[in-house]
Amino acid sequence: KKVDKAASKATKPTAGKPKKGGSGGKAKKKKWSKGKVRDKLNNLILFDKSTYDKLYKEVPSYKLITPSVVSERLKVRGSLAKQALRELHLKGLIRMVSKRNSQLIYTRATKGDKDDVPAATEAAPSP
Repeated sequence: KKVDKAASKATKPTAGKPKKGGSGGKAKKKKWSKGKVRDKLNNLILFDKSTYDKLYKEVPSYKLITPSVVSERLKVRGSLAKQALRELHLKGLIRMVSKRNSQLIYTRATKGDKDDVPAATEAAPSP
């Protein structure tokens, strides 16, 4: 019986040896980045006096006028910028270039553009 144990012990160490060129330890888990964090915009929802004056002073001189440009430069909400541009257009201070779905594009009014001013809102009766 002693011989059998010795023979079985001789075969076991070869099975338990690590392979050549082993894994070298456990692989580390991949750490995902949190992503880019944007600062929260604190845009105005109503015009204050200074911003309203700035709207009439600066915006008609821009070459490209869109609600997003006005919103970014004056720090107002996009919906407020759209209404402001509509008002400037009705007063003839800016000229509409394109209106497609929700994208409004205006440009500054030149001297020959005074004839393009829509006069639909002046005679509209209010209910």
